Amino acid sequence: MKKTLKKYQPYLWLASFAIFTLISFLVGFQPGKDISINFKQFFIEMISFIPFLFIIIGLFDVWFPKAKIEKHIGQESGIKGIVLVILLAMLQAGPLYGAFPVAYILYKKGASIKNIFIYLGAFSCLKIPMLGIEMGYLGWKFTLVRTLVSLPLFIGIGYFMEYRLKDKNFIIYDIKNKP
Repeated sequence: MKKTLKKYQPYLWLASFAIFTLISFLVGFQPGKDISINFKQFFIEMISFIPFLFIIIGLFDVWFPKAKIEKHIGQESGIKGIVLVILLAMLQAGPLYGAFPVAYILYKKGASIKNIFIYLGAFSCLKIPMLGIEMGYLGWKFTLVRTLVSLPLFIGIGYFMEYRLKDKNFIIYDIKNKP
């Protein structure tokens, strides 16, 4: 019985959500309705975004050789590598879950741990489209101050994570190759 439950656990969560949604609509439970409507909107956004993301990542994986990535954003890249990953993050658009496959490809191609964490931090708050919207709503002074505070923090986090993970044989496993 336990083996069966463990095997079908992801589907149990999905079935529970479907039952909760159905009951919410039958009894008029508004928070349940809102949850299902939001889920539908986010699901449609993800389904429309993810195929293009994987195509771009596949092309990136093929077009950029490992030696170039190691040279420009690897362990020995220094400030140049930091600037390159920040520019890469700023020029991209899309939700944060789109940055993780790119970070994985960078790791697989030999980018340093420091630069991967800096990339993820910069992607989360320094994208050019997001900065433009932020300036429009909150003003350029706020955007400049937030950027000048955020950027050194992300760089510091990158160095800290590299320091903490360097001796721990930091490995990202593929789902297929999980130990």
